[in-house]
Amino acid sequence: MPGATFYVLSGVWSVIMLAVFIQAIRLSYKIEKRSPDLVNRTGLPMRAQIIHTVTNWKVARDPETQALRRQMNRLLLICLAGMIAMAVAVNWVQASSRS
Repeated sequence: MPGATFYVLSGVWSVIMLAVFIQAIRLSYKIEKRSPDLVNRTGLPMRAQIIHTVTNWKVARDPETQALRRQMNRLLLICLAGMIAMAVAVNWVQASSRS
């Protein structure tokens, strides 16, 4: 039964991490719309310029945009922490299954 529990918790974890990452991408698009140098002028869909928004490169300097950027960075840190927690959990389960 512990193996089945791990699989269920892994599935829930992956859905949560995916939702958090999608929220970060949506915030990146909002930041791009507020930043004149990052606005998509082609009329065609583009991928999110998340590297620009994370590093504050060509991003508008107004307080609202910077607040959105900080919120996006927090969401990305949550994703990173979730990945690290999952790696620790996988190692822990592997170590306990060998014993």
